[in-house]
Amino acid sequence: MEALWINTFCTTTIEVFRTMFSIEAIPGTPRLKGEPYSSADITGIIGFSGEAQGSIALSFPSDTALKMISTLVGAPMNNLDMEVADGIGELANIVAGNAKKEIQGISLSISLPQVVIGKNHVLSMQSAIPVIIIPFSTPMGNFVVEFSLKKNNCG
Repeated sequence: MEALWINTFCTTTIEVFRTMFSIEAIPGTPRLKGEPYSSADITGIIGFSGEAQGSIALSFPSDTALKMISTLVGAPMNNLDMEVADGIGELANIVAGNAKKEIQGISLSISLPQVVIGKNHVLSMQSAIPVIIIPFSTPMGNFVVEFSLKKNNCG
């Protein structure tokens, strides 16, 4: 994985949260993921394919997700229901799409969003690709971005 990609995913996330929520998403120290379990309640996942493969996942505690999606829809959200899942999926889609545009020199496609809801859910990513975790803090709560991306060996 290229070190420049860490900065790309980090700055893209900051810009999306600044634009969509008018808040600062402050990144913590990136690290390699060791454990397969998420400490979150809801995760939006987007896959990457093309000249590189991998994925990005945005994982939120329920309180943070509910505050964020309530802000987006302009109405209080009280449960992790389908509307909240759609919002988290769309948020992951926007971060992935913006990161895709910023990654230079490779052609990438992104998948449709998948959303997982539930305590301690397992995020299974390809074992051959290291996963980087970037924790973020915001006035609405904390969340993490997990991503993996590896160029395909072609020719």
